[in-house]
Amino acid sequence: MSLINTSVKPFKVNAFHNGAFIEVTEASLKGKWSVVVFMPAAFTFNCPTEVEDAADNYAEFQKAGAEIYIVTTDTQFSHKVWHETSPAVSKAKFPLVGDPTHQLTRGFDVHIEEEGLALRGTFVINPDGVIKTAEIHDNAIARDMKETLRKLKAAQFVANNPGQVCPAKWKEGEKTLKPSLDLVGKI
Repeated sequence: MSLINTSVKPFKVNAFHNGAFIEVTEASLKGKWSVVVFMPAAFTFNCPTEVEDAADNYAEFQKAGAEIYIVTTDTQFSHKVWHETSPAVSKAKFPLVGDPTHQLTRGFDVHIEEEGLALRGTFVINPDGVIKTAEIHDNAIARDMKETLRKLKAAQFVANNPGQVCPAKWKEGEKTLKPSLDLVGKI
C-alpha cells in the first residue's frame, strides 16, 4: 500500500538541533511543509554528502516554508557527536533525528529488518501532516536535494492551484497543465 496521501503515523523521537536536544513528534510536522529524509546511519560514507547537500540548499527550503528532518537509526547523542566531528554534517542547521527504536523507519516503510537500518527515503509532507511525495533509494544511491526542492515546490503549487498539474521537469514559474478531455492525445 502506498503512503501517498496518508497521514503521518503518530511518533515521538529525539533530535539534535542547533546545539540542543529536542523532541520531534508528528505534531512537529504540522502547520508547515516538511521534508523527512531517511539515511541508514551516522558516520557512514554517503550520508554526510547528503547532509551537506541539504545544508547547502537549506535556505531555499526555508524560503519555501519547509523544514528538513534528517533521520537515521542512531540516537540523538550520536548525532551530536556526528555534528561536532564531521565537517559536512556540522553545516546542518536542521534537526538530526534519532530513531533507535525504528518507530519512524517502520512508519515510513523504509526499515531494513535484517540490518536495523533505513533505506534512503525522502518524503514531502504538507502542513496537514499528509505525505505528498515518497522516493526510496537503495543505500548506494545518494539523492539530490535540488530535485527534492523542485518536488516540494510542485507539491505546494498543486496544493494552491487545484485542478492543475505539474508536467515533467516543471520548475517554479513554468507553465502547468489543466487536465481535460481536450488534452488527451495532444501532448
